Amino acid sequence: MKVYHGSYMAIENIDFSFCRKRRDFGRGFYVTKIFSQAEYWAIRKGDDNDTEGIVTEFEFDESFFEEEDFKTLRFDCYCEEWLDFVTLNRINKNEHQAHEYDIIEGPVADDDIATRVYEYMKGKVSKEQFLRELTVKKPTHQICFCTLQSLQALELCKNNMAAEIIHIGNEVVKALMTDFGFSEREATKMYYKSTTYTRLADEYTELYLKPWYKIYQMLLNELKM
Repeated sequence: MKVYHGSYMAIENIDFSFCRKRRDFGRGFYVTKIFSQAEYWAIRKGDDNDTEGIVTEFEFDESFFEEEDFKTLRFDCYCEEWLDFVTLNRINKNEHQAHEYDIIEGPVADDDIATRVYEYMKGKVSKEQFLRELTVKKPTHQICFCTLQSLQALELCKNNMAAEIIHIGNEVVKALMTDFGFSEREATKMYYKSTTYTRLADEYTELYLKPWYKIYQMLLNELKM
């Protein structure tokens, strides 16, 4: 399975000392199978660090979920067990993990959900109400590698298609702003909602190997601009 990690820099070596505590599944290295989700975090982290975000691509060997030497946990959807587990990790103030799992997979507590998690933890919203709200949330995905041992399930993809797509996207958005006077928000929305971007994100088209201005011309043709 191809998985992605969005950051302000490309990841060559995974260093747990950079991993934050009190995350959804505890301290660990997080990836997702949803490219657009990793891309969002790359842009966000890039903005926070005054640089362009980078999505690093890995190959994840799913057979490790079945390995007897690994303790794994998987949540198929938002549910009561997921909420209890996320709450356990977010309230953990100890140096050690609140669990003993090596690899954990499940949905993400994004900004809105994270806010509601804290309200739930403070008793401002009931578990029943929170779980009802989660049923209408769009699909998200994350895998957390919590131990050094678990990292053997990940292999860095040297041909980093994701990084090329990020670069192309940044250049196309800047060109739209310069050539047509769109705001960054307008240009970004126009680009990421286009069929051109959908084709670019499909690795089998190999469009990411083309210069960014070729993709820009495709977008202009699509939008009849």
